[in-house]
Amino acid sequence: EVPLEESGGGLVQAGGSLRLSCAAAKYVFEEYAIGFFRQAPGKEREGVSCIDPSDNSTRYAESAKGRFTISSDNAKRMVYLQMNGLKPEDTANYYCAAYVLCGSYYHIVGQGTQVTVSS
Repeated sequence: EVPLEESGGGLVQAGGSLRLSCAAAKYVFEEYAIGFFRQAPGKEREGVSCIDPSDNSTRYAESAKGRFTISSDNAKRMVYLQMNGLKPEDTANYYCAAYVLCGSYYHIVGQGTQVTVSS
């Protein structure tokens, strides 16, 4: 079973929306907090958002607050990142990752999905 698998990236115009999905294996969903980080060429990795499915506590980067919403569907072992008001600077490869605690270094990472926001 694949530990984490993202989907939902694509090309969108500035101001548009995308929803990223992350399917987690049972042991990952039960033992880890799950979140997304992004990596753009020439830029540092940035943690975007994270959720602890055990209590639905969430964490957001300042750049994501007010625009992005993370949620989980525990029955489906899915985590979603709804991204609204996208900006060209949001363009990056987005990775789903599993963390012991939101904000800590990731233990498991998915293959990534590209998000491109055109101006």
